[in-house]
Amino acid sequence: MKKTLIFMFMTMFLGIGSMSAQSVIGKWKTIDDETGKPKSVVEITEKDGKIYGKVIEILTENKTAVCSKCEGTNKNKPIKGLTIINGLKKDGNEYNGGKILDPTSGKEYKCSMKLNGSDKLDVRGYVGIQALGRTQTWIRM
Repeated sequence: MKKTLIFMFMTMFLGIGSMSAQSVIGKWKTIDDETGKPKSVVEITEKDGKIYGKVIEILTENKTAVCSKCEGTNKNKPIKGLTIINGLKKDGNEYNGGKILDPTSGKEYKCSMKLNGSDKLDVRGYVGIQALGRTQTWIRM
């Protein structure tokens, strides 16, 4: 009986731990898909059922870079502190329906993201349909 209770608690504990690892919420190291080098740390949060991502740290030499090519309210704002992911919603095992901003080009794209295991996140920016885009794999911190 005692062994059964211990087994049940351990199973429940491991299940809760793996459930939290299955969330996109948290801090992610962005990796440049062209150079393979780390670029920044993005903190992904959820508000009112939607996913948002903000740059909280710059990992390149230019730590004071601004979004000079951005338009509107983001024009010339520091990239550190900039919200680059807006309004994604969970759809099965994917998140989509939102936008992602590329601070380097100043362009905004449709966005989808999907967990790739527990410590990788595939983030896809695209125009029109998903086949017309590119994917970066971010690493959980």
